[in-house]
Amino acid sequence: MRGFFYRLVITALGLWAATTIVPGVKIDTAAHLIIAALLLGLVNAVIRPFILIFTLPLTVLTLGLFILVVNGISLEIVAWLVPGFKLAGLGSAILGSIVVGLIGWFASAFVGGSGRIERYRHIEVTGRRID
Repeated sequence: MRGFFYRLVITALGLWAATTIVPGVKIDTAAHLIIAALLLGLVNAVIRPFILIFTLPLTVLTLGLFILVVNGISLEIVAWLVPGFKLAGLGSAILGSIVVGLIGWFASAFVGGSGRIERYRHIEVTGRRID
């Protein structure tokens, strides 16, 4: 449960960063931000795999760059479902999804697979731990 909460906060942080960095991405209130983060996780878990399968030939043809468009489409679906979340178009959705993805990638380096915040220890050249 803690891992779910951390991932939700990371996604919400990414969406908030996208609203401040990318022109054309707008979220009205903090409640809409949390709802959009929840729905983005749900869309990425349920709908995005089907979109990726259907667009696999195009993704292979573009050497994987079409995945950026698929991520933008996922963000567009969330904006369509949440009334306080607005996107100016597919271009701002793609840029917003890049920001959300980069924030998520960076923040997930600190959250392990079990949802715990990882604390890295320094290791000497000999391989012994230093506390």
